Order: sequence, then C-alpha cells, then structure tokens
Amino acid sequence: MELLPTIWFIAIAVLWTGYLFLEGFDLGVGMLMKTFARNNTERRVLLNTIGPVWDGNEVWLLTAGGATFAAFPFWYASLFSALYGPLLVVLVALIFRAVAFEYRGKIDSEQWRNRWDWAIALGSFLAAFGVGAALALTTTGLPLNANGDREGGPLAWFSWYAVLGGFAVVGFALVHALAFLALKTDGEVRYRARRWFVRLLPFLLLPLAAWAVAVQAMSGNAITYAAVGLAVAAAAYSWRRAQQGSEGRAFMGLGTFLLLGSAAIFGAVFPVVLPSTISHEFDLTISNASSSDYTLGLMSIVAAVGLPLVIAYQAWTYWVFRRRVSAAHIPPAHGFLPAIAGTFLVSKAAPKDASSTGSTEQP
Repeated sequence: MELLPTIWFIAIAVLWTGYLFLEGFDLGVGMLMKTFARNNTERRVLLNTIGPVWDGNEVWLLTAGGATFAAFPFWYASLFSALYGPLLVVLVALIFRAVAFEYRGKIDSEQWRNRWDWAIALGSFLAAFGVGAALALTTTGLPLNANGDREGGPLAWFSWYAVLGGFAVVGFALVHALAFLALKTDGEVRYRARRWFVRLLPFLLLPLAAWAVAVQAMSGNAITYAAVGLAVAAAAYSWRRAQQGSEGRAFMGLGTFLLLGSAAIFGAVFPVVLPSTISHEFDLTISNASSSDYTLGLMSIVAAVGLPLVIAYQAWTYWVFRRRVSAAHIPPAHGFLPAIAGTFLVSKAAPKDASSTGSTEQP
C-alpha cells in the first residue's frame, strides 16, 4: 500500500469530518431560523451564536475540495464533473446564505427580515443536502466508465443513496445545531433547544446511521462494523447527557458519533475513493487517482506547517467568543438606511448660522 496516498486519503476524510462538525451546527442553526425561533429577538440570538465563526467554518469546505483536487485529481475531476449541476446549486445556496447574514438587519422591516430569513433557511438546507448527497455518492458510487467519465444524462447521479446522504447531513446538522444552541445560549432558547434535542435525536440521526450501515453492507469489515457500534453508543451517551442537563458532554458525544461514523464509512470504502456502479474495474482508488509522490510530499510539508496554525487560530476564535448569548444581550432593532436618511434631512433643514437667527431649535 502506498504511504503518501494513504495519508492523504485519511487527511481528506478528516477535513470532511471537520467540515461537517464545524459547519454542521451553523447550517443547522440557519435551518432553524424559521422553525425553532419564535420572534425576531430569538432569531437574532441564533445569528449571534454563529456570527463570529460561520465564515471560518466554511474554509474547511474549501480546504477539503482543494486537497482533493491536489492530492487526487482524477477523483476530483470525476466527482465534480458528474455532480456539476447539484454542486452549482450548493454554491448558489451558500452565496445567498452569506448575503442574507449581512443584509437581514439593514432595514427595520418585518417583511424585509422575513425574506432574508427564508434565504438563510433554504440556503442552509440546500447546502447541507447537496454536500451530503455528494459525500454519499463518493462512497456508494457513480456510473463511471473506463475513462472516469459519467455515463448517462445530467441526472445520472440521482439515486436513493444521494437522497439518503442528503437527509443524513441535514438531520445531523439539525440535531448538532440544537446541541450547540443548548450549549451556547441562555434562557428560553437554551432550554427549548435541549428539549428538542432530546426528542428529535433518535429520528434525525437515523439517515446517517442508515448510510453507514449501507456502506458496511457493500464493503465493510470487522473494524468498521465496530466503529458503527461505537458511534451508536456515542449517540446514546449524548442523548442521555442531554437528558441530565450536561450540554457540553452532549455536544462532544455527538461529535464523537460523527467521528466514528465518518471513520466507519471512509474506512469501509478504502482504498477506493470513488466506486463505479458500471464495473468495479473502473473504480478510482488511491493508486490510480492520486498525484505524484513529489506533489504529495510537498503538500505534506505545507500541511504540516499551515494546518496547526489554522486550527490554533480557529480554536482561539471559539475561545474568545465562548460566552453564552441570551435575549438580554440583544439591543433593540434599528435600520441603518432610515437613520442615514434622517441624518441627511436634519442636516439639510438646519439653519446655516444659528446665531444669526437667534434660535437653537432643531427640526
């Protein structure tokens, strides 16, 4: 077995797991904007929990995609070209979501905020579903020919595995967001998030568990089956800790569930990076899809220097913004544009020389 391709397969699996762990809860918070929050103040509480970190979390998506491109260019080419349509939808959803974060508070209007809240919720859902579908297909297979090209039309990628993977990531993101909100907020939002977490965890994690079991049935081994069992135990631990009010341990238990589940899925398909549903002879593996040893060696040096710095900086960011957020911390809503317009009207209406009129009255 080749050492460097194996190391980079593990590294990419870790990057995708890190993305799902970090971006998972803020995608979930976005989806909860229209279902969980009851008023504008609670929506602002939700946004303030992820405001300092959501854009940094998205870096993990770029890093995972970039690492795949550099370390396994044939894997990247086959996967991204086969899924060009759905991945374009994911990109547009992420753009609308980011714009909505910035624009929803610019005007103090319920109708204005409602439109951007829907953009956040739908953008978060589409992004989570699309990423889940892509990851499910990279572990269950696409109709690839001997050249690594997709056979069939633009919907040839669509399968029940894609739907399962999409709902797996959506479900995990929602339950992860509830655990995060219980950990990061105070007051009514905190206690309601914990109640929802306890009620919904067994159902929201079912698609991800089903995806892991499906991959095991295809190519699992004793170690990966054991990882699935440990993942279920971690989910049960998280659920029990939430019942007891231990929110930090519940959150970390859910993270352990993700780590073990991801290890079970990626470990079961190894050394295949993208199976072909046409013939296993056309599978892309770490051997026939990887870059040269020189490229992988250079990447390893850069990653060894840069990755610890990125992790340290992001950990410091979370530490700085570790305090809980509650409705009491949210100031009254105000709109920037009316305020600017009012200032402009006041400056135009004020007399040029107040002393000459003998009056200090302002309009």
